Amino acid sequence: MLDLAAPGIRAHKPDKLRQLGIMSLNGMFDEMDGVGVLRQAVTELLPGDVAIVSSFGADSSVLLHMVSEVDKDLPVYFLETGKHFPETLEYVETLKQRLGLTNVIALHPDAKDIERFDPKGNLWETDPDSCCHIRKTEPLEATVKGFGGWITGRKRFQTSERGVLPHFELTSDDRIKVNPLAYFSDADITTYKLKYGLPEHPLYSRGYKSIGCAPCTSVVAEGEDPRAGRWRGLNKKECGIHFDFNGAIAKPMAEQELNLWKDGKFIADPFHPWVEGDDPASVRYTHIPLPVFLERRDAVLANPHPVGLLVSPGDNVELVKGDLDRFSSIAINFPAFGDGRGYSSARLIVERYGYKGEVRAVGDVLHDQVSHMRRCGMTAFVVKHEPTRKALEDGKLATVDIFYQPVGLTEIPLGTRPFLRRAVENA
Repeated sequence: MLDLAAPGIRAHKPDKLRQLGIMSLNGMFDEMDGVGVLRQAVTELLPGDVAIVSSFGADSSVLLHMVSEVDKDLPVYFLETGKHFPETLEYVETLKQRLGLTNVIALHPDAKDIERFDPKGNLWETDPDSCCHIRKTEPLEATVKGFGGWITGRKRFQTSERGVLPHFELTSDDRIKVNPLAYFSDADITTYKLKYGLPEHPLYSRGYKSIGCAPCTSVVAEGEDPRAGRWRGLNKKECGIHFDFNGAIAKPMAEQELNLWKDGKFIADPFHPWVEGDDPASVRYTHIPLPVFLERRDAVLANPHPVGLLVSPGDNVELVKGDLDRFSSIAINFPAFGDGRGYSSARLIVERYGYKGEVRAVGDVLHDQVSHMRRCGMTAFVVKHEPTRKALEDGKLATVDIFYQPVGLTEIPLGTRPFLRRAVENA
């Protein structure tokens, strides 16, 4: 038996033998043996280390029926984006009861992300990629990290990009993605549904052949690809959670570097660094340098996407104090350990100008600095220095007990200001 499960932390370096094992595995099954592929994944290849992700869309009943034949207790994750048709939510309950699925789990987007990036619920109109990212990709990435593999309902016939889909694929983060229905045609799906008397999605008979979130799904005309009704009129074919071995579909699920320390853990950073030539009128999830913002202020303010602001030593933050709420994140640049100007910028932004969003430290961020950075209002840290990463993970940062320059009203300064000490002590 091929040992492809590789428990624990996934290897960052591609494993040639594992890749060859996946290739061999793909030759073991008949094209239409979906149940056999599924059983191999669940009972032999990744026992207890695999889950299924289902959209509970037009064709989902076929794969979920196979799951019920192999293991009714298999975790089935449903991305509850908050934008589904009511009929889809009803269909979830219908299939759970009909197929006896005991472990269907809804994944919701982070409420903080929704509040920050999509408070009006209309991000899909201006930036569907970002909408998919916060409502689908991020919740799913956080979940699949706990599994060695996951099962999808993708099929070759759905789009030309999926035309080379195998039963088993090794993703860039060294997980195994399983596609039991890869070779099923539209006719095969229909035949299977009829054979087992599976309930149809309520919207299928109304022309919805591929069903996702309501705002981005439309009726498919005769002769069109089944997924032609998804993101119609946009240069978008996938939500971003899938990646084929040929690299043609979308960005891989993650092996993103987890360099952003926030809320007590390292997470993938949704923001990208500013690159020379970027257009401030259209960038998204990018920290725009303060001088660029001042030069192109109107363009940035009109940009409908989530963006951040990059503040470097020498930048005058007072010039942007009235626009700070436009930014989803403010990055304070520390180009060198000995350059302390970023601390003052952070305090001005948070204390004087009242900015309530994420303030992050970037650049030369070392463990000796983090406690001081936190005192000055920074809530997130991009860290690449390995000893600093370990100190954060182990909770072993240096503490600051003596303050020559107090922050806020709670710190008591040392030395020459006893009147302030008494005021604070007596407060």
